[in-house]
Amino acid sequence: MKKEAIAILKGKQSTTVNTLTQLMRLQQITCGHFTADDGATQPIANNRIAELMDVLEETEGKAIIWAHYQYDMTAIIDAVSKKYGADSIVDYYGLTPQEERQPNIKRFQDDPKCRFIVGTPSTGGYGITLTAANTVIYYSNGYDLEKRLQSEDRAHRIGQKKSVTYVDIMADDTVDEKIVKALRKKINIASEVLGEELRSWI
Repeated sequence: MKKEAIAILKGKQSTTVNTLTQLMRLQQITCGHFTADDGATQPIANNRIAELMDVLEETEGKAIIWAHYQYDMTAIIDAVSKKYGADSIVDYYGLTPQEERQPNIKRFQDDPKCRFIVGTPSTGGYGITLTAANTVIYYSNGYDLEKRLQSEDRAHRIGQKKSVTYVDIMADDTVDEKIVKALRKKINIASEVLGEELRSWI
């Protein structure tokens, strides 16, 4: 995919004609899934969930887990529920019913048994308070700097009295590193995507 903008898995093909779409497809692959041109999604063997579980094992207190793909949401919820119990995690993303969103935030903030909330920065990254967290984990990063900054701020609302640790899960030598490097430089990768540095590695 990186060299030719084409990837093939189990007879299914994914192609991209647009650089932004190619970046997204490359990131999906590093996250452990492959979306073909016909819309079918297939898993790819990877260590990302295992790495997340290792991070959670070392985490004290509560954690926010941000991810960008619905496929990842399901994988994260399944893995965390299996290890820590179904009452240990709530979600806040596009498929979370409206009537469950506020109760999920309340559970995360107030219920000691609920240690984790998983969501997407585009849905949960704005206007909600998650100050019960002392760790924020980015299972995957998006290209939008504003969404990254807003999602970081969820743990830093009025009422936060402790320091917060931020963790980015990345696959070495992949698009993950390029995205995080751009975000750390405070660059919106979507607006810089046609710049020389990105053009040179794609």
